Amino acid sequence: MNDKNISFMRNLCMGKISEEILFPFPSMKEEEKEVLKTTFDSLRSWLKGRDVEFRKWDKAGELPKEFLAEMKQMGLFGFVIPESFGGLGFSSSAYSRTIQELCQYDGSIAITAGAHSSIGMRGLLLFGTEMQKEKYLAKLATGEMIAAFCLTESTAGSDAAGIKTRAVREGDDWILNGEKLWITNGGIADFFTVFAKTDNEKGQMTAFIVTRDLPGVTSGPHEDKMGLRASSTTTLNFDNVRLSKEHVLGEVGKGFKVAMKILNVGRTGLGGGSIGAMKKVIRLSSQHAKSRTQFGKNISEFGLIQQKLGHMMVDCYASEAVVSMVGGLSDRGYQDYAVEAAISKVFATECLWRTIDEGLQVAGGTGYMSEYPYEKIMRDCRINKIFEGTNEILRLFIALTAMNDVATQLKEVAQSVGTVLQDPIKGFGVLSEYAIKRVSHVTGIRKATISKAHPSIKAETAIFEDCTKTLASFVDKLLRKHGKHIVEKQFATRRLADIMIDLFALACVISRVTSAINEKGIEASQKEQEILQVFSGQVARRVSGNFSKIDDNDDEQIISLALDAIEKEGYSWDTI
Repeated sequence: MNDKNISFMRNLCMGKISEEILFPFPSMKEEEKEVLKTTFDSLRSWLKGRDVEFRKWDKAGELPKEFLAEMKQMGLFGFVIPESFGGLGFSSSAYSRTIQELCQYDGSIAITAGAHSSIGMRGLLLFGTEMQKEKYLAKLATGEMIAAFCLTESTAGSDAAGIKTRAVREGDDWILNGEKLWITNGGIADFFTVFAKTDNEKGQMTAFIVTRDLPGVTSGPHEDKMGLRASSTTTLNFDNVRLSKEHVLGEVGKGFKVAMKILNVGRTGLGGGSIGAMKKVIRLSSQHAKSRTQFGKNISEFGLIQQKLGHMMVDCYASEAVVSMVGGLSDRGYQDYAVEAAISKVFATECLWRTIDEGLQVAGGTGYMSEYPYEKIMRDCRINKIFEGTNEILRLFIALTAMNDVATQLKEVAQSVGTVLQDPIKGFGVLSEYAIKRVSHVTGIRKATISKAHPSIKAETAIFEDCTKTLASFVDKLLRKHGKHIVEKQFATRRLADIMIDLFALACVISRVTSAINEKGIEASQKEQEILQVFSGQVARRVSGNFSKIDDNDDEQIISLALDAIEKEGYSWDTI
């Protein structure tokens, strides 16, 4: 039986390829696939051909109440709620795939349903008591209550510890005061997962279930946004809201853990949505390229257009592999996949941004016109790199988690010096274990390998193994160069994070292609093997480039120029 408390990426940074986590590539059960097919048929018959309405609602900045009622009737708020409470009981993988389907029609619809299930009421599923679940889940499944996640404030975005909202004890109750900002579903929700400071000295926060019917709960006006305009985004205000102990979600003082767990689990929905939008853009771009004629040819015949479409295919396939893998980790009961979930969010959202940028370019002037879907997709998807943790913050989390693991081993080695003197055999064992684990990867004496990949993709697997060795060298070199100051070296940590993101994505693609070869045969999976060939080459070049910049870079010059812009509040070299 596999250890469910291990992380593939954290192990990889320690020099171990835990391939049993990634192989075989996750697959949904047949009965769940059948349910999804039925669900998708219903969604398509309901949403197909309504683009004019979606654009109308986007301009108006609101989903009509009548359409919200349709969403409830279609079961869009019960995807992840157990069947015993009236929901569909979807696994993480099935839920992600459903949000993917919704995003092929309209982003505002997908985010309204997704914010409800991914983060709004997810804490109730993960940390709620049986009494809390009995009280709320059935209403949440039908959409009688729509849910929202309330963490962000004007002074606290990615820095969750900086929240000002307070909950103070008064007898057995709590009195909640504060304001939350940019809350998706804020104007239509009746169920809120709210985070508040509950200990001024220690800075601890607690999660609470708050409902709109409580005195003192109000929402602000609808925010006028760049994209996802028809979805509801408002402030939430809490003015002396009295909460009983039954409103506490999880343990008092453990709200940060609750928030992070919710966001980790919910990222499969955001990843699925990104894939759905990519598939829509690829479809639109392919159709346009086949129909648009220039210089006597369809533009689909031009190499530079083909290059764009080819890269879109690689990005979409790799994103799907990563998001499916993370969903599979959740469904199979793995507990430590926070790094992998963060990677899936960063990777999929950035692949989507490249895809829509290139898709609009393929469309040319047509893409820039509001009557066509490209500019709306671009506006809708831009927020993906910001919410649920900015990609910059997630990169720091990815890299610093890895370096903390390795630094812990280095600390153990340092502490073992005294042990060596007192107990040479025991001390030498600690030192040798670290040395063998790290040095072997740096020198190539005993390179970590993948044995479960299909033999026909040996060359691509070797690229992953070589890059894993580079990763080990990269982490060691950064720690030895910067020590505890590595936390301040964000250019360096970004490069490490980018290497980790690429390696996890490559590992997922290797696993996916292996399963495709095993199931379809080598010839039938030829296109997927071509994707792997292209992607592994991209990864190898990026990893090599990032590694070369540990010592040879222009970081100090970039910082100097940034400080100049900040000091002068603009650009310094106007020609007039």
